[in-house]
Amino acid sequence: MRNMILGIIMICVVSSAVSSHAQVKMTHEQILFYTSDWNGERFADGRPKVPDDLIKRAVSVSLEDIWGFLWDHGYKDQFDGNWQALHIEKSFAGRALTAQYMPTRPDMAKAIEAEGKAEGRVSGTNSWPIAELKENDVYVADGFGKIVEGTLIGSNLGNGIAAHTHAGFVFDAGIRDQEENREIPNFNGFYRGYDPSAWARMELTGINVPVRIGRAVVLPGDLVLAKTDGVLFIPAILAEEAISSAEFTNLQDAYNFELNKEGKNGADFEGWSPAKYASFAKWIDAHPGMLKMPHAEFDKLLKGAQEKQ
Repeated sequence: MRNMILGIIMICVVSSAVSSHAQVKMTHEQILFYTSDWNGERFADGRPKVPDDLIKRAVSVSLEDIWGFLWDHGYKDQFDGNWQALHIEKSFAGRALTAQYMPTRPDMAKAIEAEGKAEGRVSGTNSWPIAELKENDVYVADGFGKIVEGTLIGSNLGNGIAAHTHAGFVFDAGIRDQEENREIPNFNGFYRGYDPSAWARMELTGINVPVRIGRAVVLPGDLVLAKTDGVLFIPAILAEEAISSAEFTNLQDAYNFELNKEGKNGADFEGWSPAKYASFAKWIDAHPGMLKMPHAEFDKLLKGAQEKQ
């Protein structure tokens, strides 16, 4: 009897260990490992929670200005282009919840199915990441570029994403039910192509894992910016600084364009001088509605620009 009890205890311990170390969904500790430089608020799953106001501000700045900032800071693989979209003309942004897919392999699929059953997950594995989404998330999936039978969502799962995020998705894969997905309110998505085929012979292998989207590297919690010309994945640790820098550049351009139209720049159409920066500061004070960042942040960036003269 004693040996039987000990045996039952050991089975329980092993079962608990297996269930507490899920293989598909990255653990809180694993996400902390990959995003250890982030010092701000986090979701319960460990993902960095970039503030909502930065998400709103991101859609108003250009890809080039943020890309340039990231490039200068050593992040040279954060952009990818050549997308199809539900609404290619509409920009959107949000926090990345990542997923990785691979071609189906029977033994691997069996193990993943068993883990999902133990965790109480339902439906196909392509629905599992959707259940994890929060408001203002962007579902970012590495589907290894598969389009035919690589359609990660149809209209039912599209509605599921929209209900959870009120934002959208970025798929290095395909979708189906394109027409119906376009009709979902406040919803957008970028993807490699459309096909009427159903999703098949693909397996979810990771949730909130580092993924590669085209030539870009994405970590869970990155700030995703999708615009007409492509998608930029902004590391959470640089999001605030990158957006403020891009906004400052946009303000410089707006002021410079005005001077050029009025012929006040002469033949120097894009140069800056101490006097011009002083006039720029007065112009900002006269147009306070153009400033989305805190004024103290603008003053800091202005000082830095002046010191480079």
